Amino acid sequence: MDFIGNDGMVGEKIFEQNNAIYLNFRGNQDENAPFVGKVVRILKYYLRLLKYTATTNSQIFHILWHNKFIYFDRTFLILYYKFFGKKIIFTAHNVNEAKRDGTDSLANRLSLYILYKLVDHIIVHTDKMKTQLLEDFKVFEKKITVISFGINPFVPKSSLSYVEAKKKLSLSPKNKAILFFGRIASYKGIEYLLQALAQLIEIDDAYRLIIAGKVNKGYATYWDNMLRIIEMHRLSPFIIPRIEFIPDNDIEIYFKASDVMVLPYTEIFQSGPLFLSYFFGLPVIASDVGSFREDILVGKTGYIFAPKSSEDLRNKIEDYFTTDLYRNLVNTRKNIIKYANKRYSWGKSADTIFNIYKIL
Repeated sequence: MDFIGNDGMVGEKIFEQNNAIYLNFRGNQDENAPFVGKVVRILKYYLRLLKYTATTNSQIFHILWHNKFIYFDRTFLILYYKFFGKKIIFTAHNVNEAKRDGTDSLANRLSLYILYKLVDHIIVHTDKMKTQLLEDFKVFEKKITVISFGINPFVPKSSLSYVEAKKKLSLSPKNKAILFFGRIASYKGIEYLLQALAQLIEIDDAYRLIIAGKVNKGYATYWDNMLRIIEMHRLSPFIIPRIEFIPDNDIEIYFKASDVMVLPYTEIFQSGPLFLSYFFGLPVIASDVGSFREDILVGKTGYIFAPKSSEDLRNKIEDYFTTDLYRNLVNTRKNIIKYANKRYSWGKSADTIFNIYKIL
């Protein structure tokens, strides 16, 4: 099996196996590289990809992510693969990302329609995503397989304790630490979390909100609006901001220092941070959108609140800190990890994917 990627995966243990070959076509992905350097880097990547397609004996291409020129990738690049007789599987992490982000267009929908018609099989992560493919893009049901998002076992996890993690973020054991983790964008609904926090600190000033993640490209204005909300409600003393990319080695600090994770999204199908939270055994309070209701066991792994309702979110957070889920957080973490490893096993996912490969 050939894996095509960039410098970020060089040296991973999986590629020590004899039947796994890593092809570093993308190289360095430094966002701060000079413009000319980025152009050359992208062109080299596409040339390597085109050459590989024309010369490889591999008959199945499994596409996990598109590249820089997304419309080209969805149409002409797929046609190029088909010209060489390749069977194509596409994993749709988002059926229509632009619709979620409020930037949908006719060109976007048309390119997606072509993509979904051309590929031989599509993998999605939830039943709702499957329904969207069926209804919005008229994909044949037999072309779709639902495979749950798996737990990421590769994030470093050390012996760092709850107390030690809190100290690293200047938190005391008495602080009720709420975590928002992930890239910042308008559909993440951070404004509702901030408004809920403003109500919570009027009752108890022990609450602290950790915001850890980088502002997504194109959402600087959205984050500026969040800063205005923070200033208006005088929330700065109650917020620990880490508005930057969080390296893998630092991720555990945030999840181990926190008492609960909040996902106040306004629209989503599947959330990577949810499963990262499960990896560390941290309970989650999430809005009732996408598949959160399917993935969160109310009262056992977390709670659900009404979307776009800061009041309901405030009530759920306040209630959570009175439950056994919080009071017995050590055991709660163990139970969540056990549940997640069983339900979201990559072994099960791999078996399903392998069976798809066999029938193509």
